[in-house]
Amino acid sequence: MDIFDNYIQAGKIASQVREYARTQDHTGKSLSEICNDIEGEIFKKGGQPAFPVNVSLNDIAAHYTAVPNDPIIVKNNDVLKIDVGVHIDGYIADTAVTVSYDAKYQNLIDTAERALDEAISIARSNTRVSDIGRIIEKTITKYGCKPIQNLSGHSLERYTIHAGKSIPNIWTIGHSFNLSVNNVYAIEPFVTTKDGQGIVYEGKIKNIYGIGSRKRTKDQKADDFLEYLWTKFKTLPFALRWIVDEYEEKEAVSLLEILVKKKNIHAYPILVEGANRIVVQAEHTIIPQESNTITITK
Repeated sequence: MDIFDNYIQAGKIASQVREYARTQDHTGKSLSEICNDIEGEIFKKGGQPAFPVNVSLNDIAAHYTAVPNDPIIVKNNDVLKIDVGVHIDGYIADTAVTVSYDAKYQNLIDTAERALDEAISIARSNTRVSDIGRIIEKTITKYGCKPIQNLSGHSLERYTIHAGKSIPNIWTIGHSFNLSVNNVYAIEPFVTTKDGQGIVYEGKIKNIYGIGSRKRTKDQKADDFLEYLWTKFKTLPFALRWIVDEYEEKEAVSLLEILVKKKNIHAYPILVEGANRIVVQAEHTIIPQESNTITITK
């Protein structure tokens, strides 16, 4: 398959898995069960997870994934954001859905989906990303909600989820750029309530990791572990629960701590709404063309 075909296939699998996740009843299930189930669907369909499935509850906007045997259970009044990444040979599709069983959050969820649809409707080659941010913010505020201003969409490249360019969820002055034909971008509005702060801060929990440097540490065990991680994940993020089949959990945690201290590995903190209000998310991956855009995760 060529590059474009890989993206299309990754997008098709990501879309199917997202819709599978949307239609499941997650209440009463642990976050471990949910992550393992969704990632299992990716493998079943012939893809590879591009990052650990994010299962961020309520005021946690992003970057929570289950630890091994995670005890957290989804309750019927929770708001669950499920962010799914799939890659085929390193070519990534990124998509997300918010699930809630409490009707009072439906307007938030619908608003995020509307903002995403509106953004995609104007996205094509040479669209300025400030205009995308403007339409996302305008749509969200129109329905009485607030965008998360310091979270954004992003460019994607092979084996790289955040490839250096950001697509804002608010109108911004300066630091804008135009979408380029056949480049790949994720657009992902995050929405909170009107009385939310509209800003996220970094929490203490860090369950997702990524390799930042392969420089040797002079600790043979740590260096061997780092080489194992590189062989398995390259530059893609990973989770502790992905490595405990081959490493005893305590040893893996200890080696990860060494590599984080040495700055070989980056640990991603959870992102929490500033006023601890509910956050919802919607996301698609697009490939802009001259006169329209291809949404590979539709």
